[in-house]
This record gives sequence, C-alpha cells and structure tokens, in this order.
Amino acid sequence: MACVFCAIVERQAPARIEYEDDQVVAFQDIHPVAPVHVLIVPRRHIETLNEVTPEDISTLGRCLYVARQLARAKGTDERGYRVVLNVRALAGQSVYHVHFHLLGGRPFRWPPG
Repeated sequence: MACVFCAIVERQAPARIEYEDDQVVAFQDIHPVAPVHVLIVPRRHIETLNEVTPEDISTLGRCLYVARQLARAKGTDERGYRVVLNVRALAGQSVYHVHFHLLGGRPFRWPPG
C-alpha cells in the first residue's frame, strides 16, 4: 500500500487513533508541532482538495465536525485551536491523502508559514 494514511486507516501501519467512524479516522501526528496535533482523514483515499467531488462533501464536513469534537475533548475549544488543510507541496502537503491538522495548546501567529 503506497499511501501511509490508507495503511493507517486499514490498520496496516501503526498510529495512535483518537477517533474513528465509517467515514473518518483521526490519529496523532508522529511529528507534532503543537501540544495538540491530530490528523483527521477521510477513510476514502482522496489525493488533494483538488480531487474532491460533490460526493465527498459530507465526508469533509464530517472531518471538520470531528476536529471540533476532538478540540473540545482535548480542552482547546475555548482557548483556541487551528484546523489546517495543505494542498500540494508549496503549501506543505507531504502525504497525498486529504487530511486536516487539528492544532492547539499553544499560541499561533498570523499569517502562518
């Protein structure tokens, strides 16, 4: 399996799973950049946001809802958190499977990057 996130979803690669349902899997980032750093991915492989179809709308909405729920569970919902989606290399996407980064637990600056 070429995609590491697909391997995690299929339990063929290790990960610290935070949440899963029939559409979405969330797991700890192995190189966290904040005290809270969880990746939220659709189970279905979608390479980038550029490949999203109308059929993916509910799943991507589900990803954002899961981010909100995890932020609450980790105590960052009231203090503040960030949800990031990188698209392609210049934006910082290193794994080509759509994924949202839930980041929290420290101050963030604007603009990012």
